[in-house]
Amino acid sequence: MLNSTLSALSYFILEAYVNVGALRYFYFVVTLLLYGSIIVSNVVLIVVISVNRSLHEPMYLFLCSLFVNELYGSSGLFPFLLIQILSDLHTVSAPLCFLQVFCIYTYGNIEFTSLAVMSYDRYVAICHPLQYNSRMTPNKVTVLIVLSWFYCFIRCIITLNLNIRLTLCGNSMDSLYCQSYLIIKLACSDAQVNNIFGLIGLFFSVIFPMMAIIFSYMRILKICFSGSKQTRQKAVSTCTPHLISLVNFSFGCLFEILQSRFDLSSWSRVLRLTLSLYFLILQPLLNPIVYGLQMSKIRNSWKDFLQKKILT
Repeated sequence: MLNSTLSALSYFILEAYVNVGALRYFYFVVTLLLYGSIIVSNVVLIVVISVNRSLHEPMYLFLCSLFVNELYGSSGLFPFLLIQILSDLHTVSAPLCFLQVFCIYTYGNIEFTSLAVMSYDRYVAICHPLQYNSRMTPNKVTVLIVLSWFYCFIRCIITLNLNIRLTLCGNSMDSLYCQSYLIIKLACSDAQVNNIFGLIGLFFSVIFPMMAIIFSYMRILKICFSGSKQTRQKAVSTCTPHLISLVNFSFGCLFEILQSRFDLSSWSRVLRLTLSLYFLILQPLLNPIVYGLQMSKIRNSWKDFLQKKILT
């Protein structure tokens, strides 16, 4: 480890990588297959939603935004992992490290915000079906998507700016990729502002969206228990994929929050490293499968799209 501030600012060392010999090529192929699967599955659904006018509805437009975000987040991680797996020197330049922090954290923020917006959409569709078209207009959908992305980018730009201003007295991280809280731990200057802003950001990016999601589902459940069988079936068919996605992503984020705020050194190192990748790999891999299989309209549109391509 280099102790001078200048050296710490020039590059970082990732200590989580170990010499695995010829196995590195196995890990490289597995990682490449995962990345390829994420790209193909998300791009396919984005194309299906984009070219099929019957899917130009709020719910599917929100889904399209979600899939774009997952491509963005995956691209901030997987190319980096692939290079590091084959490299003998597991270092990353400071600018690239900060760029990766920005990409990964904007991805996480946008994902949670998008899931909150989607829960609101389901709340309006199930609890106020007659007012749905007047409430969820194309302009409102566009504003919600743009605001979700804009807010998260601004928040993460501020976080990144605060991190860059820190004076660092080390450059070594026990991680597979660059993480904001690990950079803050390397600081020998006062990081109180970073911690306070992090807690505020945690409330607005995680707790507040989660409160909105819980409120939406409480209202949906109330309607389901008092409504008709058709209403319950509609709620189950449209909310199940969203709930699976929400629970899966929340689990990964919960671990990241616990790891950044508490000492989890008693946990297995392999377990900690594996869970640190969970929300970056499982979410973009699982979502296209869940939504593609569970939502019949997407499934049927995909079949029609394939048939047309085969016939032509």
